[in-house]
Amino acid sequence: MRVDLLGTGSADGWPNPFCSCASCNSARGEGEIRGQTGVLVDGELLIDCGPEIPRAAERFGIPLQAVRIALFTHAHPDHVGPAALLFRHWAGRAEPLHIVGPPAAIAVCQPWIAPSDPVTMHAVAAGEVLDVLGYRIRVVAANHDGPDIGPAVLYDVTTPKQDRLFYASDTGPLPHSSYEQLAGAQFDVVLLELTFGPNLEHDTDHLDFRTFPEVLATLRDVGAVSPHTQVAAIHLSDHNGSNASLRAQLAAWNVALYSDGAHIQSDDRDAGERSARTLPQRTLILGGARSGKSVHAERMLAAEPQVTYVATSVESQEDTEWQQRIDAHRARRPARWETIETSDLVGVLEKSDEQSVLLIDCLTVWLARVLDETDAWAGDLSLANARLDELVTAWRSTSARVVAVTNEVGAGIVPDTESGRLFRDIHGRLNARLAAESERALLVVAGRVIDLP
Repeated sequence: MRVDLLGTGSADGWPNPFCSCASCNSARGEGEIRGQTGVLVDGELLIDCGPEIPRAAERFGIPLQAVRIALFTHAHPDHVGPAALLFRHWAGRAEPLHIVGPPAAIAVCQPWIAPSDPVTMHAVAAGEVLDVLGYRIRVVAANHDGPDIGPAVLYDVTTPKQDRLFYASDTGPLPHSSYEQLAGAQFDVVLLELTFGPNLEHDTDHLDFRTFPEVLATLRDVGAVSPHTQVAAIHLSDHNGSNASLRAQLAAWNVALYSDGAHIQSDDRDAGERSARTLPQRTLILGGARSGKSVHAERMLAAEPQVTYVATSVESQEDTEWQQRIDAHRARRPARWETIETSDLVGVLEKSDEQSVLLIDCLTVWLARVLDETDAWAGDLSLANARLDELVTAWRSTSARVVAVTNEVGAGIVPDTESGRLFRDIHGRLNARLAAESERALLVVAGRVIDLP
């Protein structure tokens, strides 16, 4: 199966021609221009054809003459550009064309079809299955606006050669019935919308950096996405920041970012597994207080079906402010994650295997507890140093995928107490040792992530 990406942008594209925000200006500077989302499968099955799609196909040298099936997800104008049907008629195409879509999309297309055109209309609803020209088309429920634009649907398409594609644009978090329908699919290619990126306050039926990985994790959990599945983000807008930052975030979820005009080959069945193997096994995330380091760590692993969150702090009913911090961290974690509260990081790392995914938050609190437990404040560091050596050894030896959060403590003023200077020095050396044993080290400053070489 060949999937041509005729467009990967949202309704207004990316950049928006009227916008001068940092994201749009960055895209212009890179020459990364994204038009409205639409894809072509094996040259003959078109999914979503907004008004920009026919001209995009011409610019990329992708012919539409062989299109025999057109699927529409809903009636929003960036997904249904019915004038294309008239253009096809003017070209004298006499081959049969099957148009599939929910009732509202079919209604938009109907006036643009000449009486003599060999066009068959299929009004569909979620849960239906059609067999058209050797393609099996399963209609999947979306979570997008009201019935007046659809009701909106997504598509699970199996080609005559038994390749399988899931096209999911536009939608918010999927209904439970959709996961039931997709269970065990083991798609070759998944195209999943990501309209709002780090903007979590949009109040629309689209995906963002919180809901996108949740959907992806559930698709992995139910067997719809397997290790060989190639996953790509589509329906992208300027809410996603820069292409560079988006690409880095998607890479942590084993998701690809393609340009308009690119194509995906399903017969490269090892592409997904190769991409997964490039994920860093050990990642150390450093940053100052309120820099966003914990949020970034959580996002890195948000698309994993199973994560063990290793909390190194303990509850304190006497310290209300500290307890509020703990509660805030708990509230952010996906419900499916397991949480353990312990200072035995060595034991956790040693008991984990290659299937384990760990998030340790944070090493700063862990170190303070170690210094307390070993009475290091009195000046004898031998026991504490032994604990640190054990941690570094376990970190180096682990076969788990692990992300650890730690504070960057050396960038501020020199502490005015001996104990403060002691803690800073020990912590700085521990950070350096762990970074040296990590495939990747990141520094988070003001919410921006810097990859440390």
